Amino acid sequence: MLSWALTFLVVALIAAALGFGGIAGTAVGIAKIIFFVAIALFIISALAHAIRGRA
Repeated sequence: MLSWALTFLVVALIAAALGFGGIAGTAVGIAKIIFFVAIALFIISALAHAIRGRA
């Protein structure tokens, strides 16, 4: 999922360099959402693993 965020970030940087403001803004917004969802899922997974312990 983090790779999707990086992909949208690269798309946003390329679009910004070429002057496509709307596309760049949308891609940055999507990248931010995906990044924070990935971080939240990582934290939930780490907490679940810490609570469950070793099998």
